[in-house]
Amino acid sequence: MNELKPRIHDEMNDLDYVLVGDYYIPAIGLPEDDDHPIGKWGRMHRAYLEETNPLLLNHLTLTGRLHTYLADLDEQAQDRYRLIIRQMAAAEGVTEDLKRQSQWEWVRAMNSIMNRAEESIKCELI
Repeated sequence: MNELKPRIHDEMNDLDYVLVGDYYIPAIGLPEDDDHPIGKWGRMHRAYLEETNPLLLNHLTLTGRLHTYLADLDEQAQDRYRLIIRQMAAAEGVTEDLKRQSQWEWVRAMNSIMNRAEESIKCELI
C-alpha cells in the first residue's frame, strides 16, 4: 500500500494540508494581529457575503485574508461616505452659517444628507 505524504499542497485552492491519522486537514494558521478595525461597513459587507456569496467568504476565511479584505473595504467606504457628505452639504448650501442661524434646520438637512450618503455607499460598495 502507498504511504501518504505528511503534507500536501492543493493548487486549486492554494491551501496546504497536513496528514492527521488517515485524513488530510487544512493547515490554517491564525492571521497576525491586524490593528485595522472592521467597522460598520466591513460588518455589513460580511453579512452580505454570508447571504449572497458564502463560497467567497469561506475562501477568504480559509486563506486568512478576510480581516484585511473587510478592513480595507471599511476604510474605503468610510472615506467615500465622508466625501459624499461634504459634496452634498456644499451642493445644498448646508453650511456653518445655517448651523448658527437655525440649528434644527441644519440637523434636519444633515440627517437627510447622511441617510442618502449611507444608501449610496450600500449600493456602491456593500
